[in-house]
Amino acid sequence: MNPARPLYPRPLFRHCPRCAREAGSGDDGRRFVCPHCDFRYYHNVAAAVAAVVVHDGALLITHRAHAPALGTLDLPGGFVDPGEAPQDALARELAEELGWATLPAPLVFHHGAPNHYEYAGVRYATCDLFFRLDPATRPPLAPADDVAHAEWRALDTLEPAAFGMASVREVVSRLRPMPGT
Repeated sequence: MNPARPLYPRPLFRHCPRCAREAGSGDDGRRFVCPHCDFRYYHNVAAAVAAVVVHDGALLITHRAHAPALGTLDLPGGFVDPGEAPQDALARELAEELGWATLPAPLVFHHGAPNHYEYAGVRYATCDLFFRLDPATRPPLAPADDVAHAEWRALDTLEPAAFGMASVREVVSRLRPMPGT
């Protein structure tokens, strides 16, 4: 993330969602408090999950079918629904995006990173949780939902800059083999 750019560059609301009167915003644009009716809203961090699926020196990558970062490379995954455990969210997302009825290998926590997700003019802060899977064989891929295309790419050919999300670029950078290894 770019620390020089504020996460929430403008007020969340110009009018209170409860009383509809014109109102200001909180200190950093993350908090809203209506001076008229005392309605309070906190624009908190959303949890997201992604799969780092590696088989035989290759990473499973997807191509984003929708904004944000339309057309860029990504890892399969998505947002955690209310009341859902991260592992269950990832299993659901893999079923929706790749057609996997069951996971091809156990999920192992890999990495967590802050990120932001801009959608419909709103900038959301996310906490991205990455889980690694090392299947014995390459599972079939049936791209759907948010995935335009899915493929396997050798780890040593990955270009982090081609990935649309900052947290995913960080994970892909960590996966690339060091020169001379």
